[in-house]
Amino acid sequence: MAAVNRRGRAEIALTGGSTAPAVYRRLIAADLRDQVPWDRVGLWWGDDRYVPRGHPLSNVTAADEILFAREGIRVAAEQIHPFPTGRAMDGGQGAARCATTYAAEMARTLPFVDGWPSFDLVLVGIGEDGHLLSVFPGSEALRSDCLALAIPAPVHIEPHVPRVTLNPAFLGAAGHVVALAAGATKAGVIARILDGPRDPARLPATLARRANATWLLDAAAATGLIDR
Repeated sequence: MAAVNRRGRAEIALTGGSTAPAVYRRLIAADLRDQVPWDRVGLWWGDDRYVPRGHPLSNVTAADEILFAREGIRVAAEQIHPFPTGRAMDGGQGAARCATTYAAEMARTLPFVDGWPSFDLVLVGIGEDGHLLSVFPGSEALRSDCLALAIPAPVHIEPHVPRVTLNPAFLGAAGHVVALAAGATKAGVIARILDGPRDPARLPATLARRANATWLLDAAAATGLIDR
């Protein structure tokens, strides 16, 4: 990896949702797994549901079950940096405190560019309503200068649980962004995101329309683009 060759380490922000398992299965495939110097990679998350690690709704669970499993990649525990949801919940703290704690960990650990943590690679999934991370249409995260925020449980999309998320402004400091979407149910919104005006208030995922971004879509999600 270029970042490892350049400075001896790479930092990656992982995603959750329905697209993550397929990405993780590809990363542990024999032809790819050993090409990455995993012992020099830090793994973080762009967002998570406010549930403990290991909960079925946690964005970390798919990584634990696939990426970090026995047949997966070899990474030390100190290289893995999930949102401290379980620790916050055990201490009777809310999602806001969890977000603040995560922001402080990033400040101690990561390089920053223009006030935002600079990841070498950021993976983001795209939701059916045009959200990315846990930044939904009209989200307060779009108007905040906080690095990480608590997001109330959305009522318009499942699962209806509180979230913790990084501020989407951090995408501007990333080396590369990979946006992921799969399935016919996302075809309409993907077409609006990529072919329409850049309107983060209505479609936060338009923030991933950047010169440093790659969009990976399956045929079903790309239908609205192909038909034009």
